[in-house]
Amino acid sequence: MPEKLGKMIVGVDLGGSKINAILSDSSGNIKKQDLRDSRAHEGPDAVIKRIIESIKQVATRADIAGIGIGAAGACDVATGVITLSPNLPGWYNIPLKDIIQREFDLPVYLENDATAAALGEHCFGGGVGIDNLIYICVGTGIGGGILIDGQLYHGASGSAGEIGHMTIDINGPRCPCGNSGCWETLASGTALAREAVKRIEAGARTSILNFADGQLEKVSAHRVYLATREGDRLANELISQTAHYLGVGLVNIVNIFNPQLILIGGGLSRMGQLLLEPATKVVRERAYKLPARAVRIELARLGADAEALGAAALVLESS
Repeated sequence: MPEKLGKMIVGVDLGGSKINAILSDSSGNIKKQDLRDSRAHEGPDAVIKRIIESIKQVATRADIAGIGIGAAGACDVATGVITLSPNLPGWYNIPLKDIIQREFDLPVYLENDATAAALGEHCFGGGVGIDNLIYICVGTGIGGGILIDGQLYHGASGSAGEIGHMTIDINGPRCPCGNSGCWETLASGTALAREAVKRIEAGARTSILNFADGQLEKVSAHRVYLATREGDRLANELISQTAHYLGVGLVNIVNIFNPQLILIGGGLSRMGQLLLEPATKVVRERAYKLPARAVRIELARLGADAEALGAAALVLESS
């Protein structure tokens, strides 16, 4: 570790829509950054080529300790293989760690993106000094990262943290994972937009469409949020419903893990207290009193760079 503290680190966030590569020092200060579309539809080979190009844009110094990668999907951390990624078409058992390691001749570490973000917040963000921490990314879906006693928790097969797929309503909407009523079918940005479209098609009066150029296919969580800022009644109702379901999921997490801190990141977190306050209220009302009193629920601090900074932290945390 001391040897790495004086060196720079490359962190890469690999998602279905973007690649975010950074050059960071050991304190999490970003010195260089390259952001580009991942073009996931072009397949693994094309995406890997773009990852390498992005790393080369930031890795312009000789004093680099290693490369960390946070990837959307299921990762075998021990072997550095992405076993499956719903957001990256064609990615089945891709040995990304070995490929990048051969290209750059540097140590490479691979982790799930939400788990990496949890580590990033623990090392550089809102979770500094907190040993029992849950990071929740609420965006298109819901993902999570878990730290227990200061260590990332991976589970028996490396898939721990898929909290978006715990069942909240057994009769709820069908999830792409094949289950019904998963947390992300009720409390994600996708769920919020879907419910807005459903209500508009049923004849609800709302200004939401004004922010979507009058087109239902352009209705999004962000456009629902914009309507709330003009006092739209339906938009406020929809976000309150989403916050309620977010809170129900948080109750389960509080009761199971008894964390010191839960950090909410991802696109929906930009709604701030409009989302967080009612969700926290559900926790205070429904969770066991002892863990409910012990936990703080706050907005994450690292924003869109949480995954890349967490990937960089993987290098620092490696033995």
